[in-house]
Amino acid sequence: MQRRKAKMKNFLVLTKKKPEKSLTVRIKRTGGRGSDGRITTRHIGGGARKLYRIVEFAQKIMDVPAEVMAIEYDPNRNAFIALIQYENGKKNYIIAPEELKVGDKIIFSEKAEAKIGNRMKLKNIPEGTMVYNIELQPNKGGVFWELKQERKTINRQN
Repeated sequence: MQRRKAKMKNFLVLTKKKPEKSLTVRIKRTGGRGSDGRITTRHIGGGARKLYRIVEFAQKIMDVPAEVMAIEYDPNRNAFIALIQYENGKKNYIIAPEELKVGDKIIFSEKAEAKIGNRMKLKNIPEGTMVYNIELQPNKGGVFWELKQERKTINRQN
């Protein structure tokens, strides 16, 4: 049974592969203990071990096309993540928009084509386009609407 106003995830779009090893780190859990080893917060402990996926929120590689290699589940956030590989061979994880598919070509550019997965300045995005993961300052990383389910529409430009 689905909750009211809840959106169900489609897990069929996920790629069945292990996460990229160079883009994952293991986070040590504290178990509620402080730096001296004593319990500071009770009832914390256990749970599944999770690998943290390093997601690139501030795309620093500009004007280099990339291909979506995989769409993966991330246990640390509500959104799926996409593994992309640039033409120069470098790999990154990004937050995956809902309609992004394996094999899609995307680009991060000052003035790119307005299609799913591309990233550009807000002033270059046409009105009526759905956007997510917005940066306040250049190269500081996306701050607003980091969840793929939460998208906003550009109404007007100044």
